[in-house]
Amino acid sequence: MGIREFSSGVSPSTIAPSTATSPKALSHFTLVDYGVCALLLVSSLAIGLFYARRGRGQNTVRQFLLANRSMGSLPVALSLLATFQSAVALLGVPGEIYRSGTEYWFLGCSYFLGLLVPAHIFIPIFYRLNISSAYEYLELRFSKAVRLCGTLTFIFQMVIYMGVVLYAPALALNAVTGLDLWGSVLALGIVCTVYTSLGGLKAVIWTDVFQTVVMFLGQLAVVIVGAAKVGGLGRVWDVASQHDRISGIDLNPDPFVRHTFWTLAFGGVFMMLSLYGVNQAQVQRYLSSRSEKTAILSCYAVFPCQQVTLCIGCLIGLVMFVYYLDNPLAPEQTEVSSDQMVLYFVMDILGELPGLPGLFVACLFSGSLSTISSAFNSLATVTIEDLIRPHFPEISENRATFISKVLAVVYGLVCLGMAYISSLMGPVLQAAISIFGMVGGPLLGLFCLGIFFPCANSTGAVVGLLAGLIMAFWIGIGSMVSSMTSSTMVPPHNGTGFFSYRNTTVVTMTTVMPSAVSRPTGLQRFYNLSYLWYSAHNSTTVIIVGLLVSLLTGGTRGQPPNPRTVYPVLPRLFSLLPISCRNRLPCQGYSQDVSYETDKIAEKISNGKLTGCGEEEVVVVVPEQGYIQGDHGHAFVLQETSL
Repeated sequence: MGIREFSSGVSPSTIAPSTATSPKALSHFTLVDYGVCALLLVSSLAIGLFYARRGRGQNTVRQFLLANRSMGSLPVALSLLATFQSAVALLGVPGEIYRSGTEYWFLGCSYFLGLLVPAHIFIPIFYRLNISSAYEYLELRFSKAVRLCGTLTFIFQMVIYMGVVLYAPALALNAVTGLDLWGSVLALGIVCTVYTSLGGLKAVIWTDVFQTVVMFLGQLAVVIVGAAKVGGLGRVWDVASQHDRISGIDLNPDPFVRHTFWTLAFGGVFMMLSLYGVNQAQVQRYLSSRSEKTAILSCYAVFPCQQVTLCIGCLIGLVMFVYYLDNPLAPEQTEVSSDQMVLYFVMDILGELPGLPGLFVACLFSGSLSTISSAFNSLATVTIEDLIRPHFPEISENRATFISKVLAVVYGLVCLGMAYISSLMGPVLQAAISIFGMVGGPLLGLFCLGIFFPCANSTGAVVGLLAGLIMAFWIGIGSMVSSMTSSTMVPPHNGTGFFSYRNTTVVTMTTVMPSAVSRPTGLQRFYNLSYLWYSAHNSTTVIIVGLLVSLLTGGTRGQPPNPRTVYPVLPRLFSLLPISCRNRLPCQGYSQDVSYETDKIAEKISNGKLTGCGEEEVVVVVPEQGYIQGDHGHAFVLQETSL
């Protein structure tokens, strides 16, 4: 999934079907460059075939979809990074910096909390439940209906997105370099389908590692050569500062301003959580780790990798800005999208160095391959685990593995079909891209509702998810329609025009606002909410509506949730209340995490009582489920016990 930051905005000019090609750009793409691109595809295919052959005889779903839970922290970390570092993202960040300055860099501040929370809350819960699909958690916490709703929402999100993330960069490459449009699409789609369906998750992870290195080298080549041509990074910084491209900290709290420190550093946290906390593609990588500790370490290892990638993207944007100050763009190039401008810049500075333009195109191909392969694998996983196996529990491991491979091929063909549909969509393609981000927030809210609020029930979860999706599509589509149909109403300075996700350019229909033009009001104002707050707003909607409906329908009184599916934040706060108040709460069935060591738990249980927890409770020991149940509805989790 081309997430590396969250959704991907592609300019209308990029989407437009025009394929006019610059003769100058065409002359720069040599046989050596084509050879570099071909080498990337052949190498990715070889890795998949290697793991397909190596894994012969290990025909289990666990092996195919979870790499037999044998992966180390470094390959998992690099795969986590590559999964949402799509080609659109690789073009989007430099384009954003070129157009608007370095304000976007402050998004890096959101990485800390955006990875800390998954490392210490989401990963332990998912890993200890020994599940394959993140949506299996929803059944354990709520019901089969909630699991089905979550699964179908995710499938809808990914099917729409994967075709777009394949087609849009190929279209931009075709417009600038003359690289055959459908040749690129078919080559990427077929190679990705083959190594994903044959090699499984292990092949996907190791190709992600290889592709991450290619992406890094391609970006680094642009920075080094570009900086050398404009007089060094020192001059780049000085010139950018003189032209106000080095942004300070904007502490404006207005959520309708597209980029401020608060929007980037805190709104970005929710976007990070929707990707690295509950998205199936990332959860599947955590679950492929050889231990819970390894999974947590991989999450931590992503942090510096993301910072480096973000900084390189920002540097490319600054170098591009200085380069075109010294070498003004041709008139026909000034009207193109930011994404295409990045490609023009790359061809301008690397065109005379055989092989380097091919390296950057290989870099973009790597971004697309890593995203699409993750989509195929995660979709195959949720389909077999959430839609097929629950209805056919007697299915054998060999048959389930075979079906998983067939599903990977089917989704590969669907991806190619969606790429073709994308070519016919024109401006509507922007809406398809935005759907990815619209759905991420409500799914995050659904998981947070289950994990942090033990009183939430399945009715509240379903209604909350529907409310969040309605709100997400209302704001997202309303924003796009408003921007496309209103030529006179200009969003606030730095305002949001089109929705986007993390590391990609948000297509904004903004200009420097004349002082005589008034700001939008009412719904028009609401539609200008910064895209970085979308996840926070939509996930909060799910939680609030879900809690209200849960309380109105009786909560979980008498049927406390499995304590392994909740993280006791509110219970710890409730424990400060008097007992009489606690007994009146509809959330009595909650869990407290009491980390007793195995050799000391027996000392806590005496004569049928659990002591040392503020009050005595009659307990029932349930060792096979890993917890003991108290008579006040408190469930005390035993983390490493065998009573």
